[in-house]
Amino acid sequence: MDVIAKSRAQTKPYGAHCLAVVVVTLCGASLSGCMGGLDLFDGGKVDAVRTSSVPAGTERLTDEITVRNAVSSADLARIGGSPIPWANSASGSAGVISSIAENRDNAGRPCRDFVTTRHSYQGIANYSGRTCLASSGEWLLLAFDLQG
Repeated sequence: MDVIAKSRAQTKPYGAHCLAVVVVTLCGASLSGCMGGLDLFDGGKVDAVRTSSVPAGTERLTDEITVRNAVSSADLARIGGSPIPWANSASGSAGVISSIAENRDNAGRPCRDFVTTRHSYQGIANYSGRTCLASSGEWLLLAFDLQG
């Protein structure tokens, strides 16, 4: 009587088995670099660099710059009082500038007073502000005040 069943080791060539072991080892070694910052015994510390968090205070500052740019670059004759949406990809905040009024300050500089909303991770808030054109040609944000 001939035995026609083969053992499992005999069904695959030895070279294929070694190749599979090498591939699995290389995959594991390459993935270990991704896990280098994971410390299960760290006590719950969160590293701000690894989480890509925005430093405190930076969010509002970048929002102010974004709103200032939207207000100063608006073509008031063309928009005709239409609301202007703005969004800040750095902070994740967005809003709508509902009104802009252009006037001149005591020094004769062109200024724009505006009202906007700010939708951020802290919630929704209303702001009023003022930006004026400096002698250098740059628009300066003189006020950005939270409305109650």
